[in-house]
Amino acid sequence: MPQARQLVKELWKRSLTLPDSNVIKLIQISQILHDAAKLGNVEFLTLLTDSYPGLFWEVNKEYHSIFHVALINRQEKVFDLIYQSGAVKDLIALYKDDEGNNILHLAGKLAPPSRLKIVSLAAFQMQRELRWFEDVKKIVPSSFLHMKNKAGLTPRELFSKEHEALRKEGEEWMKSTVSFCLVVATLIATVAFDAALAISAGNNQESGTPFLLKDRQFKVFVIYNALAMFSSTTSIMIYLSILISPFVEDDFLRSLPIKLMFGLISVLASLGCMIVTFSATVFSVYNEENQGPLRGLVAGLASLLIIICTRLNYKFLKTIFFPTGWPASLTFQPDRYGLY
Repeated sequence: MPQARQLVKELWKRSLTLPDSNVIKLIQISQILHDAAKLGNVEFLTLLTDSYPGLFWEVNKEYHSIFHVALINRQEKVFDLIYQSGAVKDLIALYKDDEGNNILHLAGKLAPPSRLKIVSLAAFQMQRELRWFEDVKKIVPSSFLHMKNKAGLTPRELFSKEHEALRKEGEEWMKSTVSFCLVVATLIATVAFDAALAISAGNNQESGTPFLLKDRQFKVFVIYNALAMFSSTTSIMIYLSILISPFVEDDFLRSLPIKLMFGLISVLASLGCMIVTFSATVFSVYNEENQGPLRGLVAGLASLLIIICTRLNYKFLKTIFFPTGWPASLTFQPDRYGLY
């Protein structure tokens, strides 16, 4: 990769020896500028635009500048590069293509499959598309929201039309995932509730208190069993709120991902608490028997089970925590420049 960068720099240095008109004509004919924006080649674009700032204004046959091409192909780094160019990008943003689309219309179009699949799972793809649309909306005049293209669609109407299939796919995935997690959370809550009722079977008939009340492992059992019960119940309520959600487009931006995240945290926490509860029960039962090897085996298996559970769900956790983007924004920060 470093060799490739060096080669590009050397070739570009040699091209600078040619007359400016020839260089610009070569760039226009080859469309190399727009291809670089499409592929996200920031370094090459920086080389070109630093030498010839006027290239920012070049458009292709669809009347798209590199600013528009970067947006269509969801190239954050390229978009950010042009965004920081100052007043140039404000004027470029006013361009309309041959279909009458302004830059917000282009943000409303569905991303190419290769860029859409950067984020796995339809629900989070929908969230990413919404974030693009909302962030681009911050850098354009408010009048752009109501402009119609040649098809008679506003940017939001175009977004809804282009993303309807993705929204439905995200809704189906969300419902199936939540339904499965809801079953797991219900089972954990049932086990925790039964374990709490079982305590009464070992009560002192005179005082009514459990025989093992002074046992340290028993206290751990009571605490973690209660935590398992409450956390699983919390996840049940969260998952029910997701299932009854209307699943409108804006729900995928923050509401649904946040609920899914906290629901998953709750159900994983209840699983961990249930494992600790079982281990505490074994320690308490075999405390007087001095079964050191057995207790060590149970502790080791409990720890191993928690590690395996975390590893198996790592990719899913990463998909939820990182692509959801706390806080929700792309690489460029429109508010930093005080625009509109």
